[in-house]
Amino acid sequence: MGIGLLVGLASLGSASCAPTAPARPEDAVVLGALLPFSGSESAIGRNLEQAMLLAVEDVNAAGGLDGRPFYLRSRDSHSSPERGLEQLFELLYTDQVAYLIGPEENELARKIAQDVTALDVFHMLPGYAAPTVARSETKGGRMRLAPSAFHVGCALAKLAVSEHIDTVNSLTARDDYNVGVSSAFSTRFTVLGGTILPSVTFTSGEQTYTTQIKAAFGSRAERTLLAAYPATASTIVTEWTVSGRPGTWLLGPALRTEVLLANIPTGALDGFLGVSPSLSLRSECHVAGGAQGTVDCTTGNAAAFIARFSRRWDGEAPLPAAHFYYDGVVLLAMGLVYAQATSGTIPSSGFELQKIVRELNRPGHDAASWRDMKGAMARLRAGIPLRYVGAAAEYEFDDYGASRHHFMQRWTIDGDGFVDLAPVAVDCPFRQ
Repeated sequence: MGIGLLVGLASLGSASCAPTAPARPEDAVVLGALLPFSGSESAIGRNLEQAMLLAVEDVNAAGGLDGRPFYLRSRDSHSSPERGLEQLFELLYTDQVAYLIGPEENELARKIAQDVTALDVFHMLPGYAAPTVARSETKGGRMRLAPSAFHVGCALAKLAVSEHIDTVNSLTARDDYNVGVSSAFSTRFTVLGGTILPSVTFTSGEQTYTTQIKAAFGSRAERTLLAAYPATASTIVTEWTVSGRPGTWLLGPALRTEVLLANIPTGALDGFLGVSPSLSLRSECHVAGGAQGTVDCTTGNAAAFIARFSRRWDGEAPLPAAHFYYDGVVLLAMGLVYAQATSGTIPSSGFELQKIVRELNRPGHDAASWRDMKGAMARLRAGIPLRYVGAAAEYEFDDYGASRHHFMQRWTIDGDGFVDLAPVAVDCPFRQ
């Protein structure tokens, strides 16, 4: 199971894990969410829910849906594919939510794909490890906000080439997301003239990985990509350190998390490079010298959201993924408000709502920032189409509901913290 990526990372039937969750108004527009509030991945659930609760507060303060408030109905996945699937079915069939956000677990998102289609539910997928969106459906509206595994792998390959590395391999967890990252990395690195040496896969949750570590570094590649989730990666890095630190790493996007650093020997990964989704807006980035040149991005938009989130939640900072979860709520609300204004009703079909959100975010439309929700909602109610400049990105979607991304954040590790480096431009084809 792949869960809960990148961070800087309830019991059954409970409405929410957050202590300040409001009671549900009778006329509310209910948004359903499944998050890991307990179990091995519980570190991220509350933070992601806080981002969505903040978005609900903001859109409600801006007038909601013609005066109707939005309400977040959260359930706990328990970091378990079996228990999580039960809770997803509760959201769909007991709570009968028409708008679903998440889950973080890619395995769970795949398992409910047929139900989402059959029920014609609008399904927002903000998570980094979310599955790719379907290509040819006429029911069920899926939208994917974070960069795909394909584009992350592409950025890792460009990073390796920029470091003048000639040979690479990977040590990869056997789940859809990390296998996808590793496959895209290998393919693109070969296209760019590099050589792929024998790689190794493993099953997450094992007690030791010494055999896999020995096999991966036995290839003597100049860099080995570690594509895994933090809990397993911390065991691998610790055992790698004990074995004498053979070879050198490239770090997959799921490893930008304080959870990893807290569970490995201090300094073990200092200086190693990784990439993860950039939170800089496209308009905040400049490429000097064309697509292969140096990228310079400012971070004012992300910093403003971090400050807003921290003020609301007693100094707590949002995880990088939380920016996308906030945006998922706002994009959904914008689509409903605009549909109500232009047609006099809200779409009964998730597929129709997905088309509306895609159309709103066409590049030619005026921009609406998360920082001025009241102004944005007022203009939408006047029937003016607006594209969304969110906490994580300036959104533009392909024909299937996948957000386009142009830059990835490059970073390294120094002691007990992450250090941002110049971003990487992603010039691979827009493929999922």
